[in-house]
Parts: sequence; C-alpha cells; structure tokens
Amino acid sequence: QVQLVESGGGLVQAGGSLRLSCAASGRTVSNYAMAWFRQAPGKEREFVGTITASGSSTYYAEFVKGRFTISRDNAKNTMSLEMNRLKPEDTAVYYCARSRFFAGGELQNQYDYWGQGTQVTVSS
Repeated sequence: QVQLVESGGGLVQAGGSLRLSCAASGRTVSNYAMAWFRQAPGKEREFVGTITASGSSTYYAEFVKGRFTISRDNAKNTMSLEMNRLKPEDTAVYYCARSRFFAGGELQNQYDYWGQGTQVTVSS
C-alpha cells in the first residue's frame, strides 16, 4: 500500500504563488510516474501535469504550461508542484497520484493511488 498526503494549499491572491507537496509513505514511489490533478467546484477532476519516475521528463496540461512546475525527490519520496502567476480559475482541490507505470499520462485510470487533496483558493 501507498499513502499519499498533500500539503501546502491555502488562500492566495491572483498573480501569487504557492508550492504544494506530496509525501508518499508505505512503499517507494520512485519507480513510478506521479501526477497532479485538480477538481474545481462543480467540475470533474482534471489532469494538471505528470513527472516520470526518474524525474527527467514532465508533461503539463495546456492551461498550466509556463506557470506550474512539477519536481520530485525520490530520496525523500516526495513530489512538488510549484504554482506561479495563479489565477482565480486555478481554485480547486489539488490531488497527487501515483501511476501504475514508469511514465504517466492524462487518464485517471492510469493512477492507482491518490491523496486526499489540498485546497487552493485564488482570490481576484
């Protein structure tokens, strides 16, 4: 079993920054891709970005390209999401997830472990 715990969410003004963290415990996640998803009120959960198991490659949803950066520290079993130039439409609960594979994608069924989420609220 793998437990994922997100942290770092909060309230920030538009244009500001936040850094989310995802800590894994139970079993190592270093051999698997990881990803961030988000769910805004009244909307379906959507893909934000993913990072390969080695951390050498990332892939982002178009709406966060150039603003968000995913990184990971396999020695610490952690992953981060650096969010800059935040917009009110970025308001959502953000979830981290572990892929079944070395490289991740946009489909949620590729991911077998999920955290409980952390709330990010961006005020205008």
